[in-house]
Amino acid sequence: MNIKIHCFQHAPFEDMGCIKDWIKKEGFQLSYTRFYEKWEIPSVDTYDWLIIMGGPMNVDEETQYPWLKEEKKAIKKAINSGKTVLGICLGSQLIATALGAKVRKNHEPEIGWFDVSLTDEGQRSRLFKGFDNTFKIFQWHGDTFEIPKGAYHLASSPVCRNQAFALGNKVLGLQFHLEVTAESLDLMLQDSADDLIEAPFVRKKEEILENSHYISSTNRLMYQLLDRLKENS
Repeated sequence: MNIKIHCFQHAPFEDMGCIKDWIKKEGFQLSYTRFYEKWEIPSVDTYDWLIIMGGPMNVDEETQYPWLKEEKKAIKKAINSGKTVLGICLGSQLIATALGAKVRKNHEPEIGWFDVSLTDEGQRSRLFKGFDNTFKIFQWHGDTFEIPKGAYHLASSPVCRNQAFALGNKVLGLQFHLEVTAESLDLMLQDSADDLIEAPFVRKKEEILENSHYISSTNRLMYQLLDRLKENS
């Protein structure tokens, strides 16, 4: 199996993290559209998977980021074409938007290492088979998505009800960052330090770094999900 994977990247400090290691191990092809550089969205026929990363913007900022409009169209086309589509953080919100669901401010920003729990649907989902019902993951978001019509609500946290959804067995949105590595975590802390405000669910930089030992376990979960998506391709 030779899978061609295309990545939509919105900011240099939010890259694919450990996903790149998995792609390299599998020997798959990887290409990018980097919207912070000169960009071009390829034809949907040129790739098998679309992976949409996070970013500091929100889904409605089309005036400031005019490429968002074209990106949403491309995501919808990829879904309708039967591609495997994975969205992380902003990426999950863009998938939700492309599927007609609303994205809004969460009642509290969530930044740091927090527990996420599988819903009943998540526990039944083949994608999350073998996962603990509750696991520690890294969060960095202020917005949240509604679950798109026809999608399964897979995971939740106390401060943000909608943490993951799947549409069928090829479209997956994750609000959290299983892909985070020590390098990508440092980049986020450097480039988005202004987000670390005084708030109930925003952790200080020192505490975030002290809990970076969770990176290896969250990366293993990312690899498991990628393996499941590969089986469905």
